[in-house]
Amino acid sequence: MSHPNLVALATITRREVTRILRIWAQTLVPPAITMTLYFLIFGNLIGSRIGDMGGYTYMDFIVPGLVMMAVIQNSYGNISSSFFGAKFGRHIEEMLVSPMPNWVILGGYVAGAVLRGLMVGVIVLGIAMLFTRVRVPHPFITLATVLLGATIFSLAGFVNAVYAKKFDDVAIVPTFILTPLTYLGGVFYSVDLLPQWASTMTHANPIFYMVNAFRFGLLNDSDVSMTLAFGLMLGFVVAFSAFGLWLLKRGIGLRS
Repeated sequence: MSHPNLVALATITRREVTRILRIWAQTLVPPAITMTLYFLIFGNLIGSRIGDMGGYTYMDFIVPGLVMMAVIQNSYGNISSSFFGAKFGRHIEEMLVSPMPNWVILGGYVAGAVLRGLMVGVIVLGIAMLFTRVRVPHPFITLATVLLGATIFSLAGFVNAVYAKKFDDVAIVPTFILTPLTYLGGVFYSVDLLPQWASTMTHANPIFYMVNAFRFGLLNDSDVSMTLAFGLMLGFVVAFSAFGLWLLKRGIGLRS
């Protein structure tokens, strides 16, 4: 890797991964504990009373949604806090005046956040195997969905960090927007059980398509077309990437 831009990209990514692993007790352990509680409470205790959902045991049904929920939340949280910290410490201003192109800055931080999402996803999937038998009939779709979902919310977290003026602003979006969207994204229920108005609202939720694409990868069953799901995910990646690069180019919220 002799090209300067690739060296810079690898350096930013490596720094992010090092930070994640250095404070693993804060970055990797909490989602593992949280998801274990979800599996115990919703999967075992409540799931045994609910019965089957969409032709599967309730535990099998919620595994894909909980894995995607962990990936999304951790990818988003990683870049929003990390990039805002770098912005707060004026490190981003130094990067912007360096010969480093904007795509390297964006790509390095996004890659670090995606890798944390993947780490957490693997941990949660491993925990799920303690409660039920996990099969992966479509490994390519499973991996592609995780990568695209993590990338989308890493880019969204980047936008949040750019506009944030203080650390409290970083927590507002996950609390009031991301968490409700996740819970209403078909993680715990099948859209077939909803009345028409609620089904329409659920179909307007982008997380619904990610959860269903991942559910298809694990259970070979989905409420939406894979073509539509992947088309929307790729569209979001392109749109957020273009917007992120535009923000870096204009220096909005970054230059004092």
